[in-house]
Formats: sequence, C-alpha cells, structure tokens
Amino acid sequence: MPSRPIRLTSLAVSILLLAGAANAQTPVTLTQAMADPDWIGPPVEQAWWAWDGQHVQYQLKREGAAIRDTYQQPIAGGTGTMLDGAARADLDAPRAVYDASRQRMAFVRNGDVFVRDLRNGTLTQVTRTNADEATPQWSSDGNLVFRQANDWYQWRAGRGVSQAAVVKAEKDPAAPPKADDLRERQLAMIATLKKDKETRDAARDQNEAWRRADPTRAPAPTYLGTDVAIVDSALSPDGKWLLVVTAAKGADEGQAGKMPKYVTESGYEEFEDVRTRVGRNDPVPHKLWLVDVNASKATELKFDTLPGIGDDPLAAMRKAAKQEPLKGDRPVRIESDGDGSGPAIHWSEDSRNVALLVRAVDNKDRWIAGVDLANAKLVTRDRLTDKAWINWGFNDFGFTRDGALWFLSERSGYSHLYVNDGGKSRQLTSGKWEVSAPTLSPDGSTFFFTCNRKWPGDYEVCAVPVAGGDVREVTSLDGVEDFTLSPDGSKVLVRHSSSYMPPQLSVVNAAGGNATQLTDTRKAEFRNREWIEPEYVQVPSKHGAGVVWGKFYGPKNYEAGKKYPIVMFVHGAGYLQNVSERYPNYFREQMFHNLLVQQGYVVLDLDYRASEGYGRDWRTAIYRQMGHPELEDYLDGLDWLVATKQGDKDRAGIYGGSYGGFMTFMALFRSPGTFKAGAALRPVADWSQYNHEYTSNILNTPELDPEAYQVSSPINFADKLQDNLLIAHGMIDDNVFFKDSVMLSQRLIELRKDKWEIAPYPLERHSFTRSDSWYDEYRRIYELFERTLK
Repeated sequence: MPSRPIRLTSLAVSILLLAGAANAQTPVTLTQAMADPDWIGPPVEQAWWAWDGQHVQYQLKREGAAIRDTYQQPIAGGTGTMLDGAARADLDAPRAVYDASRQRMAFVRNGDVFVRDLRNGTLTQVTRTNADEATPQWSSDGNLVFRQANDWYQWRAGRGVSQAAVVKAEKDPAAPPKADDLRERQLAMIATLKKDKETRDAARDQNEAWRRADPTRAPAPTYLGTDVAIVDSALSPDGKWLLVVTAAKGADEGQAGKMPKYVTESGYEEFEDVRTRVGRNDPVPHKLWLVDVNASKATELKFDTLPGIGDDPLAAMRKAAKQEPLKGDRPVRIESDGDGSGPAIHWSEDSRNVALLVRAVDNKDRWIAGVDLANAKLVTRDRLTDKAWINWGFNDFGFTRDGALWFLSERSGYSHLYVNDGGKSRQLTSGKWEVSAPTLSPDGSTFFFTCNRKWPGDYEVCAVPVAGGDVREVTSLDGVEDFTLSPDGSKVLVRHSSSYMPPQLSVVNAAGGNATQLTDTRKAEFRNREWIEPEYVQVPSKHGAGVVWGKFYGPKNYEAGKKYPIVMFVHGAGYLQNVSERYPNYFREQMFHNLLVQQGYVVLDLDYRASEGYGRDWRTAIYRQMGHPELEDYLDGLDWLVATKQGDKDRAGIYGGSYGGFMTFMALFRSPGTFKAGAALRPVADWSQYNHEYTSNILNTPELDPEAYQVSSPINFADKLQDNLLIAHGMIDDNVFFKDSVMLSQRLIELRKDKWEIAPYPLERHSFTRSDSWYDEYRRIYELFERTLK
C-alpha cells in the first residue's frame, strides 16, 4: 500500500506559495495566479470592422487602469496602433447598421450618432449632445431613425436632424374635461361663456389642423395619460408608427433590501439599496400601444389574441397552495434584447412588418408576435411553451431581406434557426447542438451564426443558406467567442480563445479557409509557461443523464499504485458552460488547478446538469429540485476519478463560487462523509433570498411552490454537516447577499457544528476585484485541502 505524502509545514507552504517560477516548467504560484490579471496580458474585449474593410478596430484594457484604449490594425499584416487624441474622432464603432444599398453605415460612438459613406469614407456626425442616442435603423429609402431615451429623431442626408416622434405619460391638454353637471348647466345658462369656449376650441382645432398640414413641423406629442409609466419604445424606420411599452405608474415592485457597508470613506456605517427577493413582488406587467405618429393617436394592443394566454400552467400548484385561481389572462412583459441595447421589438427596413417578443410573467410561454397595423391588433407568429421555463437566451429574431421573420427557438430541444414567411415555419438547422447569435449576410442570402456541432464545447462560425441547405463550418478555431461580418460580407472578423489564450482576433474569408490571426496580447511570461492542458472527458452517468462532460487536470506521469487526493470544482452561474475550448471564465481557478496538480492532486471540473451548451432537457433538469441532479453528476464524477484516474475516494474535496458555492453546501450537507472538505464561495444558502428573474424560472415562487424551496435550499440540510467547511463571502455582494452566509452561520451555531469557518471580505462584491482578497481566499482554500486531504 503506497505511503501517504507528508503534510507540508506552514513554513514550507509559505515558501511554495510565495516562490517565483524558476523556468517554463514551473507552474504558477498562488501569489501570481491571484494577482491582477494584467500580468497575463489584456484580452481583446470588443472588436469591429473599420469602414474600408481593410482594418479592424478593437479595445484593450490599459495596464494598471480601468481605461479601455482603442487600437486599429490592418488585416493584411502588421501590428495594432493605439488611436489617441485627434485620431479618435475618426473611429468607427461596434454594431454598425447599413442602409439598403450598403453604401452607408450608421453607428453610435460615445452616445452620438455618426454616418459613414462607404464609397469614400466621409464621416458625418449626426448628433452632438450630452445625452445618449441609441438604436439607429435605416429605412428602405434612406431615412435614419434613432432614439434619445423615449424621444425619437430622424436624419436624412441633406435635411439634417428632426424630431420624429414624442410620446408622453401625461394628460392630453386638448382632451375634453371630465363630465361635470355644474359646468354643463353654467354653459347652457350663460351664452357669453358658451361663445367664448366655442371660439377657443375652434382656434385650437384650426391651429392643430394647420400644424399637421405643415410638412416643416415636427409631429405633435402623443399623450398616454397619467396612470402609466413609459418603459420602452420602438419607431418604424419610416417614422410613421411607434410601439410603446408601458407599466402601471407607481406599481408596487416589492420591498427592496438595505445592505450595510462597514468599511467606508466617511468612517460611518452606510447603507445601499439592493434588489427585491424572489416573489416580492412579481415583475410589473406591461401594456403595449400602437401610436400613429402623424395623427398623434395611441391604440392599446391587447394580448388576448395570443394562443394560451388565458391558460394557467400553474393552476394545480396554485390550488395546492390554497391561492385564488388566476382571473383573466396571464400578465406579460415585453422584455429587452439580450444585449440590453433596446426593446425586443424589431421593424423590417420597409416598415411594413414588425415583430416583438412577449414573455409570460410566469416564465412558461414566449410569443413572437407581429402587428396588423391597419387594424391595430397583435398577430401571433410563433409560440414556445415550456413546462419548466423559457430560456432567457436563444430568443433572437428579425427579418430577412424579403420581409420573412427569422427566429431562434428551443422547440426541438436545442436552439435552432427558423424562418416564417407567413405560413408554416421552416427549420433551417437541426441536430443535438445549438445555434446562437445569427446574422444575415449583406446580400441577404446566408445566415452566419455560432455553432457547437462537433461536441458541446467546440464553438465555430457556421453558415446556412436562407433558402435552406447544408450547414457549413466557416472556421476551425475551436474556441470562437463571437464574430462580425465585414461591410461587404466577404470576410469574418472572429474573436476566439483557448484554454490559456484570452480572446484574440483572426480574420477568415466568409467562404471558408484558413484564418489569419491578427493579435496575441499575452505577455511572454504567461505565454511561455508550460501549462497543463485540460483533458476533455465524458463521465458516464449512473443516473440517466448519458454522459457528463468535464475538464480533467492530472499529472503527466502517474505513480504506479498511488492514489491521488481529489479536488472537484463547481462552476458558478448555474446556466454557464465551463467545459469548452474557450478561455475559461475561471482562468484564476484554472491556474490554481495547475498548482494543485503540482502538489499531488487530481482535479475535475464538470458541466453538470443545468449547464449551458447541452440543450433544453439538460438545462431544465433542475426544475423544482436545484442541487439534486447536479450532485448526482458530481458523485458520478467522483466514482469515475477513482475508477480511471487513481483518485482516492477517501480524500476528496469540493469547492466553487456562487452556484458553485451553493453546490458545495449541497454536497457536504446532502452527502455527508463523501467530501472531507468543501469551500463555499459567495454561496446561496436560501433561494428565497435570491432574485426573481433567475430563481422564479426554476423554483417558481416561495408562496406558490414552497416544496421546491424546501428541497433546494442548503440551509434546510445544514444539520447533516459533518465535514470541514470554509465559507468565504464579500460583505457588499449585491448579487448573492452576504446575509445568506450570515444566516447559515447562525444556523450552524445553533446546531453546534464544528469544523467550519467563515471568511468575510468587507470591500468585495460578488466578483472580487482586489488581488489581496483573491489571494487570501485561495490561500484558505489551499490550506483547507492540505489540512484535510493530505
């Protein structure tokens, strides 16, 4: 039987953690792994094409500062040059939109709208304000509309900027007063009063008629009344129609929290307003209005035409909870686009078609609806229903060049691309893989998108004809992050990464071929190290899940007969993918795993059930039972390590942050004795304390579904703790409140549990930003594992 390694003394640990790397084969030290990532080199955070299609522009974080500098680089070869001073005035910007002839592009830079002539490069600054303009869109005939908050403007070459639409949540000053018997009798009695009123009314009506007939005047405001608040709006490119989203004014959004801050510049305790808890209250429902801009007329668009709007998928649960049955149609909301750039309302460039995403507040239905403009009513184009919850991703939609609606949907079990020209939808892609971020080629013939066809963690740029046909992979980079087409559509600028390469830029022909890498911003010290490449593995599930993908870190050469202590890592965010060929969100943890392997551990990082990249069923496996399928996956992973990687089942530890911290609790509390130690970082202890947008999707609400919260909240299983536990939490965490860890601490005190400790970080939020905090946290994790697993 092999002898166990001798535990390092505290002096030896200090030497190990503080020592510098002697050569390329020496893994990173803990000090360096948790240092400011400037030593690695800045990732390319955002990139876009310059107008000429021969240069690209991108942003890098400046070393030692929070400033982002902009660089320009030719695609034919050469290095990037930082643009500063006067050169910044000629910059282009991300998310440019093109006119129908593809001769001009419009974009927003620093809150102002610009138009670039692609024939000669002439740049026109359309606005110069201290406000933030946004969401420019071209009409078929060259009108450019854009917004400033919920005021809309338009620009046309040679005519300048004019106000296009104004909508106000105010009383219409021209509206007749409420009925009043005294007033009516007074006017009937006194002829002079009646005549004066008629004269005023006639003058007002005549002035209004003249105003509307004068083409040089801006449209008159449209008034929606004082009982609504304007949430969002979207103007048709021709400026004739405005869709407005409103909520009830003064609606009760629920009681917000107060978070104490103890270490402050003032020296006094301070308090910060923070979010409401799940179910307190539900998101405020929306109303939708169609505004005829020229007539200043608003018509409410009723949602009662949406199929299934009157059904209650939670009726049985509502009855069991002894709640009143749902009365009338379910409340809905018009959600924002995923990137936050505007409402999920999209107009076709000819302004004849519009589509919007309507989501039920109960999270069970998503409709994509059009608007019958002539009759002012909604027309359903697609309905997606899910007994668990509708995904917050994979809801992109828009219009093809010929006006057909395209959209993503998980209706097949995976996110795929569909086209609907008014009849039955055509599915353009299929298979057990996911489509994301579709964009149309300039000629409108081809969709380009991100795909993971080969295996769930291999991301490429793919393409498929709009008319239908075979899917082809444009790139072979393995770790595509995102992409953008050149102005003429002939090339693709790709932001991509790998395990030890933060996002960089390459260019590839849209027809396919070899990519030309433009950047490598890594510093030599990081780039030249010999890192442990993760082994992508498939762990067989004993619980009906097929296989669970993982990243394994182990020694290059195993000692015969030796059993290795095990560390299992749990990624956060719940719906996130960490087992991919991209640069990990958890790059510090990856370096920490290198250090652990150096010290004799084996490490496994799993994309447990609920992780992104594996389709709808994988995503919703945790519905009403968070922490249960995922724990099964980790127990299967533990068995796999023992069977295939010489792992020692008697010396296993687990750790993770956020959702990973929650899962650490569930592992120690629900499977006591399996893991000798766990580190729960910024962890959820009680899901009733978390937010509504995330939690209600998976567990409904505490009043409606108390059983789901009972079985999913670790605090309810704390009495089972028998192993070593470290809790680490930022005290001003405004995502998972520090209160979760305080509550669990009190519970453990009441249960008289030992072998646990808590490390509070007074100046850290959910994601730590200070290297000394990162170091202190991971020093504690390392020492915990050394103390309990060696």
